[in-house]
Parts: sequence; structure tokens; C-alpha cells
Amino acid sequence: MHRLWMIFAQAVTISVAILFVVSTLKPEWIGERAVLPSVTIQEAAAPAALPTGKGPASYADAAKAALPAVVHVFTSKEVKAQRNPFSDDPLFRHFFGDRLNNNNKPQQRASGLGSGVIVSPEGYILTNNHVIEAADEIEVALNDGRKLPARIVGRDPESDLAVLQIKTDGKLHPITFGHTEQLHVGDVVLAIGNPFGVGQTVTMGIVSALGRSHLGINTFEDFIQTDAAINPGNSGGALIDAAGNLVGINAAIYSRSGGSLGIGFAIPVSLARSVMEQIIQSGSVTRGWIGVEVQAITSDLADSFGMPSSDGTLISGVMRGSPADRAGVKPGDVLLTVEGRKVNDPQIMLEAIAALLPGRKANVELRRGKDKLDLKVEIGRRPALSRGE
Repeated sequence: MHRLWMIFAQAVTISVAILFVVSTLKPEWIGERAVLPSVTIQEAAAPAALPTGKGPASYADAAKAALPAVVHVFTSKEVKAQRNPFSDDPLFRHFFGDRLNNNNKPQQRASGLGSGVIVSPEGYILTNNHVIEAADEIEVALNDGRKLPARIVGRDPESDLAVLQIKTDGKLHPITFGHTEQLHVGDVVLAIGNPFGVGQTVTMGIVSALGRSHLGINTFEDFIQTDAAINPGNSGGALIDAAGNLVGINAAIYSRSGGSLGIGFAIPVSLARSVMEQIIQSGSVTRGWIGVEVQAITSDLADSFGMPSSDGTLISGVMRGSPADRAGVKPGDVLLTVEGRKVNDPQIMLEAIAALLPGRKANVELRRGKDKLDLKVEIGRRPALSRGE
């Protein structure tokens, strides 16, 4: 009896072992297993394989298209030697004679560098005003190694833009203009210039913000902000899109050290083109002006003056004999609209009036006390570097 029980136990053990092996290795021999309820999972698309050679992951074609249009701008100006404080002392002149006279010393020259962008086959070059300001000699080095003297066609300090021109018998490669209105935050951009004088350099980043203003850099500000590295020497160079089209002129950086911290600013090509065309046609930029000083209306200011709202800009001063004065505008008035455009900010008001052609009459809406007034103001021509509007 004991022997039969041992045989039975061994048979059951072998059967269980065989069943375990079959269910693990060949479950289909046993039959269909129970199916668990399905769960829908949204998976991210598999990343595309990186292209071999040129493709979307490379911006070589964009750089190749724009590099020949970006130039190096070298400037120099004469610097007067400082007068020796003892040069007029008779005692010192007795012992040292004319050795103290700085007039006998050769004049010193200060040099600077920046970048520029060829914008036409006629040799016109866009750059920053601060790159060539006060220079008496300007030399432009092209991408192919040619060095040519340049003349200033015109400058616009209020937008920090200037136009140069070079003359050459050789072929030039002007850049293709892009469209600022098609630029979006997050778009890839490349900055091209001559940082620190090391030579032509391309850096990559994205558009960090659009329409930056109130930075205190220029009178008229509508900057493209980018994290593409912009360093001293990049000023006046090109900011291009992924297709190699010009979308901005590199102008300034935010930095505590003098080097790039990832906050750079470029003048949008729409503004640069408008300024460039006016300078080429007339040598200067014409903007509207009415002759008022304005300030923003804060909530505290509105409460203290008993204003019904903080809309508009407060006219704090009116220049005597100016277009605004002749139209009847008074200090203390609140300017609400210019040609139907709301002007709730001094910068917006400045740009709205500057965009109007001198000689035309513009409709302005004012609030004087509790009353609203509609006036027609004949737009004047904005004086150079005027602080008021």
C-alpha cells in the first residue's frame, strides 16, 4: 500500500511539472487564455531618424545664403591729445620748453569694429548708428576678403540705424529680406557678425520675445529678443531665419559682464527697411511731431487728479508755437486717441504720431476735466533727437 502511494505521488508531481513547462513554453497547446480588458494609451510619435548629411537638422544652407551679405565694419576717428596742465606755466616752460606742448605730438586715432549687411547690388549696407557714429574713416571688409572704403549715406540715431555705401567693380551678394510679421516666438534664428573681431561667426538660438520696448536703448523700440549669442562686434550684423532671410539687425545685449547672457535684441526688418528706404531717398528719416511732453497715467495719478480712468497719456507740457499749441491742446489734457488709435502708453503715442506725415491734419481725441474734445492737429516735422512729441 505504501508503495502504491509513492508511485501516485511521483506521478502527480511529474504531471504538475509537465503542465508548468507546457503552459510556459507552449501555452497554445492548453487552449485560449483569458484576455484582460484593453486600455487605450496615446503614445508619442517615434522620433524621426536623424538625417544623414544636409537636412532639417542643419542650418548650413541658411548660413551659406546669408554669409556673403554680412560684412565687417572698421571705423577710426581722430582723438585730440589731452593738454598738459603745466604747458602754460612759465617756470616749467623755461626748463622743459616745448616738450610739454601737446600740440607737437602726433594725433591719436581710436578704432572700432562692428558688422553690417549688404542690402542691394548698388552697395548699400545697413548697420547700427552707434557703430559708425563720430567716425571719420570707415572701411568695410567683405566675406571674400576685399576691403573697401565706405561713405555714410545717412543716419537715424533714434532707431540706431545707419546706411553706408561702397563702390566696387566686383559682384556683391545682397541679402534676401524676410517678413517680421511671419516671425513667431520659438522660431529658430541665426545671428551673424564679427564678435570681438575674431572673424565672421554664426550663432543659433530662438526668438525669445517680440515687440520688446521700454528698454531705454532707442527712442523708437520694437525689438526682437533672442538667445542667439550676440557679443560686441555683432552690432549691425544680420539676424536671419532658418531659410537665410534677414529678419532683424543685431543691435544690443543685456549684460553685466560685456559678454552674451542669452538676452540679445535685434531691430525688426520691417522697421529697418522703412528707415533704410527713407535714408536712401532723402538722406534722413521724416517723422511726425506735434510738440508735447507726455507721461503715463498710473492709478495713483488718476486718483489724485480725480480722473475717471487711467486711459490715455497725460500731456504734461506743450511747446509754445508748436502744432499742438496752435490746435488748442493744453497741459493737463489727457490724449486718448490719435487717428482712432488708442494711446494708453507714451511709447505707443510717440510711435502713432511719428508715423504720420508732416503737413496732414490728424484727428485727436482729448479729455479735459470731465469733457471729451475732438481736435484737428496739423502734424509738423519731428526735430532731430527731439525728446517731446
